[in-house]
Amino acid sequence: MSEDFEPKIVAFVCNWCTYLAADLAGTNRLEYPPNVRILRLPCTGRVDFNLIIKALEMGADAVVVSGCHPGDCHYTAGNYHARRRWILFRELLETMGIETNRIFFSWISAAESKKWQHMITEITDQIREMGPYTAYHEISEATA
Repeated sequence: MSEDFEPKIVAFVCNWCTYLAADLAGTNRLEYPPNVRILRLPCTGRVDFNLIIKALEMGADAVVVSGCHPGDCHYTAGNYHARRRWILFRELLETMGIETNRIFFSWISAAESKKWQHMITEITDQIREMGPYTAYHEISEATA
């Protein structure tokens, strides 16, 4: 793997929990790799999985979807909807030939800044080892 490769990670996060954990990590000066680009959404239940495909299409090497723990959603059941969609979406991705080991789903509350730091560091290291994600472009060229 090229020593110069730095992964591009897109994170779709819940406004009420994971975004606040990432903000708290910054406030507490917890260091984690700067490879993640955070996109704040009202709830993980609002994540349209076309957004995940679009992120991969635009060059992301990994995608993270993270929100409130089950039972703690500010919109009552948004994270349950996201989890059900993820189960179906994962099968679709595998059928399409997209590597699902580059998509991460997690629950991080507003107080879990250390968990955010640890997760982003682990994902960055894992994707750095895997190398750039080129399979999406190979798949789209084959179907064109």
